[in-house]
Amino acid sequence: MENITQVRDQFPITKNKVFLNHAAMSPPPKPVADAVRKCLDDFSNFGTTSMEWNDGGKPFFAKLVGAKPQEIALVENTSMGMNMAANAIRPQSGSKVVTTDLEYPSVVYPWLRESLGVKVHYVKNVDGKILLEDFEKAVDDNTAAVSVSHVEYANGFRNDLKALSEIAHEHGAYLVVDAIQSAGAMQIDVKKDDVDFLATAGYKWLLSPVGAGYLYVRDELIQKLEPPFAGWASVKQEIFNTVDFWEIWKLQLSETASRFEVGSPSYLSLMGATEALKLLLNAGIANVEQRILKLTDYLMEGLMNLGVNVKTPREKQCRSGIVLAEVDKPKELCEALTQKGIVTSARSRGLRISPHFYNTEQEIDKLLTEIKEWLKKTT
Repeated sequence: MENITQVRDQFPITKNKVFLNHAAMSPPPKPVADAVRKCLDDFSNFGTTSMEWNDGGKPFFAKLVGAKPQEIALVENTSMGMNMAANAIRPQSGSKVVTTDLEYPSVVYPWLRESLGVKVHYVKNVDGKILLEDFEKAVDDNTAAVSVSHVEYANGFRNDLKALSEIAHEHGAYLVVDAIQSAGAMQIDVKKDDVDFLATAGYKWLLSPVGAGYLYVRDELIQKLEPPFAGWASVKQEIFNTVDFWEIWKLQLSETASRFEVGSPSYLSLMGATEALKLLLNAGIANVEQRILKLTDYLMEGLMNLGVNVKTPREKQCRSGIVLAEVDKPKELCEALTQKGIVTSARSRGLRISPHFYNTEQEIDKLLTEIKEWLKKTT
């Protein structure tokens, strides 16, 4: 990874705030903002742009998660990707979907619709962790899918995707993963972990604009499953190379994951996302993860030294970029920190802190100093 000073030069936010809220919405780095600005200016002035489309960043996202570009579809956000997966699977009425009680709503809501007719089973956390033995008890031959976040949004617990895929596949179920809290921060290998579907949006750890997202569909499933929606973007692209390309008499779905696309994507957002993906790949996602875990180690130790209870599991293998600190009046503390130029968020009756790889120990120290002062005033 480059020198941290050089890295931080690409993030204008560092000149104005201590930003520790990447689990919510990240400020885009300079190359991303520049790409969006240039693209918009080009279209405004010339009606076109010379910037390379790069298939919306699919090759770069594929590389980031260990997939093939043809296994990636463009989606607006994680929720759309998760809904695409749920509706493509089309579970039999009366079957079961297994999830956890730590999930963000978008992981669960697609399965709760009455039209699907499935029963959702919630594996309950134990001290903020989801135990594999509890998944093993919950998943049976009537299970259609295991639907989870790779990293849980509130406390940062990281699920073991490889172990979950083994449990799911043993019973003929699919593994559907929300990766919005891990993609861009943690290493992901969809092939090694045998993931069936993985959805994410770019505006958190992927440092991209809102409106850019990606859906991974395992190659063997692409032509086996029918997409829930269809539009011009769903069909074989060679159709558009013919003179009369509006073939409306038959539906010729793409043989790649683009069959899960419907219409025009957020062009500007994906131009920016492509630059963000390049930045992360150039830094090296292993280096990014190592740096983030080093910062969260430092943060957790500092919080515990202040006597603050850390609700994030401490084991390295189930850690991520999210740390949840148990404090009284978290919203008030969050607002007080904002007044000091430190950006965090209040979640799950605690203060959620989520540094990225460009943050520094000095910024963590500043946060800890302000929390210490807050504790003096309120206890």
